[in-house]
Amino acid sequence: MAYKLNVNGQTKTVDVPSDMPLLWVLRDTLNLHATKYGCGIGQCRACTVHLAGKPVQACLTPISLVKDQPVTTLEGLSPDGNHPLQVAWQDIDVPQCGYCQGGQIMAAAALLAKTPHPTDKEIDTAMNGNLCRCGTYLRIRQAIHKAAGNPVTAQAKTELNAQLAGE
Repeated sequence: MAYKLNVNGQTKTVDVPSDMPLLWVLRDTLNLHATKYGCGIGQCRACTVHLAGKPVQACLTPISLVKDQPVTTLEGLSPDGNHPLQVAWQDIDVPQCGYCQGGQIMAAAALLAKTPHPTDKEIDTAMNGNLCRCGTYLRIRQAIHKAAGNPVTAQAKTELNAQLAGE
């Protein structure tokens, strides 16, 4: 069945089965590979994209539910890769393996769109469920604060330094 999609601000038409997950439409049909397959059951959130501005797990979202809602992937967050979160991720050196980072950044972008200057608790709540096997959660939190323009607290610096010393 043919579906007309708005992906990263561009209109695309795909001819796929109605139950095909958005993840596979993005990766296999539209060749947008920043959205990763992690678990396929919505537990890790490596596949997080925005659907009408809200974070969703692309592995659980059938293409038939997308309808005319705009989809944003990591590729569409910033045309040249200089979104404040992308810059902060690089400055803080967040990823180790990097596999989950697309989903992490997309979840963080949804948080900042709703809460421009989040607290640690708001960050932890919003990011809960986005799994990182490398355990870079403290750096993720610090990068979100940096992208939001929040000052990094002394406690956050101490926690991050302790984590880095243990690596």
